Amino acid sequence: MSLTVLRTSPTAGTSAWYLQLVDGAAARIETAAETTRELLADRSAVEAARSSTDTVPVESLNLVSPVTRPCRVVAQMANYVSHAKDAGLDPSTLPLAFFRKSSGSISGPFDDVVRPAHVTLLDYEVEIGLVIGRELPVGTTVTAADLRGLVAGLVITNDVSARDLQLPKTQFYEAKSYPTFTPVGPALVLLEDDELDRLGELVLRLWVNGEVRQDTAATDMIYKPLEALQTLSGFQHLDVGDLVLTGTPVGTALSAPPKPIEIIGHLLPPALKWKAFFKGQAKNPRYLQDGDLMELEIATPDRSLDLGTQRTTVRWTR
Repeated sequence: MSLTVLRTSPTAGTSAWYLQLVDGAAARIETAAETTRELLADRSAVEAARSSTDTVPVESLNLVSPVTRPCRVVAQMANYVSHAKDAGLDPSTLPLAFFRKSSGSISGPFDDVVRPAHVTLLDYEVEIGLVIGRELPVGTTVTAADLRGLVAGLVITNDVSARDLQLPKTQFYEAKSYPTFTPVGPALVLLEDDELDRLGELVLRLWVNGEVRQDTAATDMIYKPLEALQTLSGFQHLDVGDLVLTGTPVGTALSAPPKPIEIIGHLLPPALKWKAFFKGQAKNPRYLQDGDLMELEIATPDRSLDLGTQRTTVRWTR
């Protein structure tokens, strides 16, 4: 059975870790761990908290990201069939591709998402995050049997994106790396036995101001964690506590233009093409506005595997 780990805001420079129990209670994990990496190395302390009777209500805790900084944040591109089709791409021909985000973009599950003043098209992407549980040096052979050790747990992530920077610059790092652009948590769900085999049962949902924007099961994923880690092991060293984002389903604010408009756009000089594109996107009400509330949830239908609920509010820098 999975273990649901929570992390609270540091007091006097020291983080506290809790294990979520039944009935909304949480027991403190007696550990000296300051980082996610150190906590994963102290699994016995996490297990011991299961039998603790000294508990507090989860709602009394000031929760922060259970993935600590610094760490590597690696993300998969266009990894859901529905999202690829919505972007005008053919899922059957999509390569397995990645990009990096700054770990400085990681924020808590209830922190504000702050839009910089120069950004106009702010978008959301609910994603399953894999937390790495074992060092993965470049050149390592990864088999299905290795996955249980390589993936220690799962978290909810929101890959917040400044589309007006991402698209014309044809790069992702800047557009996705501003502070608060990767809310994580609330829970780090440590997997046991063969629970990773249930990944496809997880349903990813995102609401904006109560309106469902994304609602798709992970069976829609094109490249599963095994394929992703096999490819990453060829060029990207990963350490314990690193974070791998696995892509988002259909429902983001950004969507491919109709084919006739896309064809015309290819005929225009780049400056005119992007001017026309952003003029149209400015009329799209699905981009995030000041004060918007995002709610994210990832769980199996029976909730036996539940990554919790993330709630963040968008704030615009003036």
